[in-house]
Amino acid sequence: MAAAVVPDYLLIDISNSFTKLIPATREALLGESSRIPTPRLTAAALRHAVGKETFRKGVILSSVVPDAEAAVEAFAASLRAEAGHKPPRLLKVNHKIKLGVAVDYPKPASIGADRLANAAGAAALYGAPAIVIDFGTAVTFDVLAAPRRIPTYAGGVIAPGLEAMIDYLYQRTALLPRIDLREPVKAIGKSTIDAMLAGAVYGYRGLVRQILEEIRREMKIGRRLHTIATGGYAELIAERLPEVQQVHPNLTLEGLRIIGNLNLP
Repeated sequence: MAAAVVPDYLLIDISNSFTKLIPATREALLGESSRIPTPRLTAAALRHAVGKETFRKGVILSSVVPDAEAAVEAFAASLRAEAGHKPPRLLKVNHKIKLGVAVDYPKPASIGADRLANAAGAAALYGAPAIVIDFGTAVTFDVLAAPRRIPTYAGGVIAPGLEAMIDYLYQRTALLPRIDLREPVKAIGKSTIDAMLAGAVYGYRGLVRQILEEIRREMKIGRRLHTIATGGYAELIAERLPEVQQVHPNLTLEGLRIIGNLNLP
């Protein structure tokens, strides 16, 4: 993970399945992100992933797994101990810090940090109104409205993730196998695996299309709406969905970088 320049930030996104991390300057992500299975996340695993890299400003953390945050806290503490003068800070994403967006939500503390990071990234990179679809363990739809031209997090939708649905079939049936997801050959499967692929991929595109249609109807917005997909299966599902305009695999991490710029000047 060594970078050609000294990074300003280490960006860490803890999801239920994997933890992604990448160094970044104020202007850009550096290199490729690393992944650590979240159940195996420790301070030592983080140290191994970043090597001897130093970070000038801080560690920016988005987490939806509270029990895993202790590992990041311990790692950040070790960075501060090593740094001496002006040690890097640990900044946890929540609704109380600067996000570059307003939040119109009855219980803002209940919004996942990754969803706030997605909103921050979408607002800065694409503008509002916008919808971010994040294909993770769950698939989330986050809506950015623009009342009085101010990007505003307005709520969203949570549905079961594509991989979770496939794993459920495998775990709860005697004869259906676990499959690797890819584009189906055709809708009418000539084998159990082909039939499962068709049901998963075509069915999931239908789920995404219908939810987007309902959100658009409620927002009363036409062509001006930006629709961005991110997360593990974004490219597979969005490839043949004309309703999705952009695929940005690292939108959550970009959002963390932007949040770092707003809060650690």
